[in-house]
Amino acid sequence: MAVFGSAKLLLAGAIAVASIGLGPAWGEERYDLSPDTSNRVRAERNEAAIKAIAPDFRFVTQGKFTVAISPWDPPIGTYATDSKTVVGADPDLASLLADSLGLELELVPVAWADWPLGVSSGKYDAVISNVTVTEERKEKFDFSTYRKDVLAFTVKADSPINSIKEPKDVAGLRVITGTGTNQEKIILEWDRENVAAGLKPIEVQYYDDRAAADLALQAGRADAEFNPNATRAYAASIKKDTKVVGIVSGGWPLTAEIAVTTRKGAGLANAITIAINDLIKSGKYGEVLKRWSVTDEAVEASQTNPPGLPKSGS
Repeated sequence: MAVFGSAKLLLAGAIAVASIGLGPAWGEERYDLSPDTSNRVRAERNEAAIKAIAPDFRFVTQGKFTVAISPWDPPIGTYATDSKTVVGADPDLASLLADSLGLELELVPVAWADWPLGVSSGKYDAVISNVTVTEERKEKFDFSTYRKDVLAFTVKADSPINSIKEPKDVAGLRVITGTGTNQEKIILEWDRENVAAGLKPIEVQYYDDRAAADLALQAGRADAEFNPNATRAYAASIKKDTKVVGIVSGGWPLTAEIAVTTRKGAGLANAITIAINDLIKSGKYGEVLKRWSVTDEAVEASQTNPPGLPKSGS
């Protein structure tokens, strides 16, 4: 997953995405976006996790867990009403992990495109920002999984489109997605399948920011958006100007998982995996997901470096 990239329009070949349902009933859900984080779920120090940190690992700042996060959309991660404090499901998980490791949390808002270099160079201890495990990324990073990767198709609330389940459903449509993301790979594959079948190509659209994408959809310059389910369902429930018409696995046709991402071989991943599994067992993990209405994306257990999405062409 990633957020919106460089502004450009691209005519591409269609991608076939398998629907896996229509997601939770978001209804009138509301979220606390105040800058007061004193009500965050907190955890106890986890000695087993701390012991699993490699002896030669050094945190960016002694006594702190420095985590990069791209505050791109609620309920995963966004700015609070003070436009400074980062809140959401991922920040809350970062807080739990900092507690587990006996550290103070230092959240660093970054652009999506900047986290890989920052983590690789040791500028951040980890990134917790809806990053999907892929085999290509595993060459440079270690992963500790914590959520399922689920994507959604959304359209205007009054759109005649009521269901998108497979590639042919988006043939000839103008679809917004994020550049450099798994959803982009899926939609481009759907497009290739459609074109090969003699159907109309998809016009894939990319925008620099959320507001520009929303405007394009509401103004009729785009027919649908294909991005992470949690954020699109949240927006639909709050603004009421869009609706979710289909969801798919972020690894279509395979399943995919979101993970805490650390530098390859740094010696922190196993400790984080131990901490997450203890948080799952204690119920703290579930409390965070319930608070932000993403319980449908919960994992039963965290894994260190599980099989990721394959490289393109493999």
